[in-house]
Amino acid sequence: MTTKQIEVSILGQSYRLACSPETEGALREAVARVDAEMNKVRNASSMRGTDRIAVVAALSLASELLKLQDSVRHGETFPAQEICRTMHSMNEQLGAVIAHAQYETH
Repeated sequence: MTTKQIEVSILGQSYRLACSPETEGALREAVARVDAEMNKVRNASSMRGTDRIAVVAALSLASELLKLQDSVRHGETFPAQEICRTMHSMNEQLGAVIAHAQYETH
């Protein structure tokens, strides 16, 4: 697996991170999410220490993740693969209906 170095910024601080070309997009999304959360914490409080802001932001993100995992376990949220399968099935059904309707009109 080939790795590359990318430069990102979180809360105005630059970081060099290693990733594979395949995971760069997801890593950049994660960086943007962490940066947004840390900025939200900093702007909503008088907290100024980057380490404290990072801990509060991490706790907020972990809480979101735990809520999502809990709702998936309780069937309140569909996993992405299930949504894709359902959409594929619906598309096939729609295609069959459209093909049948076109056949009847000709």
